[in-house]
Amino acid sequence: MRHNRSVPPCPVIPNLCYPDPAAAANWLIEAFGFTVRLRIGNHRIQMRAGEGCFTIREGNIMPNQSCFLQVRVEDAHAHCERARKAGAKIHTEPQDYEYGERQYDAEDFHGHRWNFTESLRDVKPESWGGTSVNL
Repeated sequence: MRHNRSVPPCPVIPNLCYPDPAAAANWLIEAFGFTVRLRIGNHRIQMRAGEGCFTIREGNIMPNQSCFLQVRVEDAHAHCERARKAGAKIHTEPQDYEYGERQYDAEDFHGHRWNFTESLRDVKPESWGGTSVNL
C-alpha cells in the first residue's frame, strides 16, 4: 500500500461528525488527552489516539450517520465495483483528490456510510491547504 502523509497510516479510520469540529477537538484533547495530527480547513481534523487515529468532520448527527468508517484499500475502482455488485448503494464514484487520495462513498444494507480511500501519491498537506500539526 502506498504511503501518503496526508492520511493516517491506520487501515481503518473512524470518522465522527460534530457540528463544530474545532470545539470538539479542543474538548477531546482536554477530556481524553488526544492530540491533533492534521487540520484540514475548519471542517475536518485528524486526531491521534495513541498509535491509532480518527477524524472529526463537520456534520450533524443523523441516524446511522453520526459516525462512519474510512477504510484504506489498494484499488478504489475495483473495490467500488465489488461493493456495487454486492448491493451497496454508491453515493460517490471514485474520485481523485488534490491531497493524493482516490475515494468513494458507499452505504451498506443497514444504512451505515463508508468511505474507501486509495493512496495515489505522498502529498505534503500544506500543498493543498492542510496544516501539519503532529505528523
